[in-house]
Amino acid sequence: MLGFIGCGTMGGALLEGIVKKQLVAPKEIVVFDKEIEKMLFYKQSLQVNTADDLPSLCRQSQKIFLAVKPRDMKELLSEIKPALNTGHLLISVAAGLYISFFQEQLGATAKIVRIMPNTPCLVGEGMIVLSKSQSVSEEEEKEVATLIGSLGKVLFLEETYMSAVTALSGSGPAYILLVIEALAEGGVEMGLSWDTALTLAAQTVLGTAKLLLETKEHPAVLKNKVTSPGGTTSAGLLALEEGAVRNAFIKAVIQSAEREKNLLLK
Repeated sequence: MLGFIGCGTMGGALLEGIVKKQLVAPKEIVVFDKEIEKMLFYKQSLQVNTADDLPSLCRQSQKIFLAVKPRDMKELLSEIKPALNTGHLLISVAAGLYISFFQEQLGATAKIVRIMPNTPCLVGEGMIVLSKSQSVSEEEEKEVATLIGSLGKVLFLEETYMSAVTALSGSGPAYILLVIEALAEGGVEMGLSWDTALTLAAQTVLGTAKLLLETKEHPAVLKNKVTSPGGTTSAGLLALEEGAVRNAFIKAVIQSAEREKNLLLK
């Protein structure tokens, strides 16, 4: 059985993605959330099992996603520790909590995989970065990667990079949604309907990202291919540079990473 503790935004996105991609049968998944309404929602919508309490979930599942808020994690680990054994593999989705944090709570040999997914996992286009404790074997690491692999791209990195990952790909969808919203609003100002402008903006972002990934060219090279001297794109880019948009995005990643580092003591 596969366990899920926490069915909030990220936990729910992972749960729905795994079920919709048929990676694990709903009958082989058990979930628990302190908000009963969330548990019942997924029980009804996805046909997964629900646990009466945390020890029950731990007894039923050997691989467990921990998708609660960072501030709630210490209390959660205290509750589940008596029900854990050496076979349990814990997969943390919590930002700001290093593997050492879990080892301090559960013991140095605890099997911990730390992942940083993002919400596009829900539509199979997520970005998921994975780090593991030394007690996790390469085979177990690959099992986790396979489990989440159909939800998007999986990248293995040393844990030291997780703050940057959290700030870039973890928080990144919010930044891009702000861009899409702003582009659409610009279209509305120029006479387009909201639905039309939003479709144009969203598809443009989607297509541009795919073009970049498939051609593997530097963003500046692709940007220059769109930009003619004295043309419409050149005028738009000038407005963005005057608004310090590039600098604002760089600062967004830096400040988000700094916040992640200070969420809790490591």
